Amino acid sequence: METNNQKLFSALSLCKKAGRLVLGFDAVMDSVYRGKAHLVLLASDVSEGTAKRVRRNCEDLAPCLQMPLAQADLCAVTWKKVGVYAVTDEQLAVLCRRSLEQNKEDNA
Repeated sequence: METNNQKLFSALSLCKKAGRLVLGFDAVMDSVYRGKAHLVLLASDVSEGTAKRVRRNCEDLAPCLQMPLAQADLCAVTWKKVGVYAVTDEQLAVLCRRSLEQNKEDNA
């Protein structure tokens, strides 16, 4: 994992420790439909079909962003391979978005 991904990785770790990170397609979609998801994140290696389904289901309900981190990279946070995540705290969602934006700027 590259060092410019470290802020995003740390933000996700913080979400997990705070109990505000939902894992897996079904649980994430449930959070989206209940209005609890402030941000939906996709691992970089999630299947194209899953990514399309998630984006379609999140439309007008929650922002959905692709991460530069693969499922294997995220195992240190989740302890298992997961491709779809939701952040259920507004401030933590802002932190994750900023980390993603910073990562994009660093890679530009």
